[in-house]
Amino acid sequence: MQGKQKAEPAKKTPSGVGQPPANAPLSSRVSGIDSEPGRYPWRLSIMTTIFWIGERPTTKNPVPNDASSWDPNWSVDYGGYDDPDLNLRKRFVPVSFFPRQNPFYVALPYNDVQAGHTKPEAKDAIPWFKETFVRDGQSVLKGRWLAIRHNNRVCYAQWEDCGPFCTDHWQYVFGNERPRPNLNQAAGLDVSPAVRDYLGLANLDSCDWKFVDFREVPPGPWAMYGDNNSFVILRRQSNQRFAPKTLLSASMNR
Repeated sequence: MQGKQKAEPAKKTPSGVGQPPANAPLSSRVSGIDSEPGRYPWRLSIMTTIFWIGERPTTKNPVPNDASSWDPNWSVDYGGYDDPDLNLRKRFVPVSFFPRQNPFYVALPYNDVQAGHTKPEAKDAIPWFKETFVRDGQSVLKGRWLAIRHNNRVCYAQWEDCGPFCTDHWQYVFGNERPRPNLNQAAGLDVSPAVRDYLGLANLDSCDWKFVDFREVPPGPWAMYGDNNSFVILRRQSNQRFAPKTLLSASMNR
């Protein structure tokens, strides 16, 4: 939700918080950005917190997660409460319902839309702006895919909300800055319970992340659910194209 401030209580403080690995190249250790070849670089050692659809407000997080920065009916459109309780989850989703949106979702601290209009810096700050812009006030960020890395595992998820703590830090999300200081040790990424479970994260942990194009996303549990999921959309389109051919073939064989 735009302007929301997220602050989950810390249960674990990993070593080396906020710093790239000691064996990273010097340029990476200074900037926190991996020089690995590719269209988008890794953001290294970013403090990561857990959030979930339907999360209720607390003293440190006064804004509920029934709505997101881009969807005022987020909880309803998702299909229910994305309960983070491990005892009430199976195969990365709640046991009580099948989610109607991708359970692998994240939040980053920038929103390209404010008061119904596209922010002026968006066209220059966002690398894919020109190829995806449709109209003023329509986000080009919502649904974008990320890779999130923790230890030797990599998870993939879609950008569906803005935070933690701010929605204007494009210099970090798309540039070379580190996340701003905040109540959660300069947290710069929120991830869903599904991402947490796949990577084995604590409530407060350190991850690397980067943007990826959809063609780079491999099959996995992040490809299973959701009307907003690129994999699901492609499967439905393929089925729609295949169905008329099947009916025609069946009618000709009668």
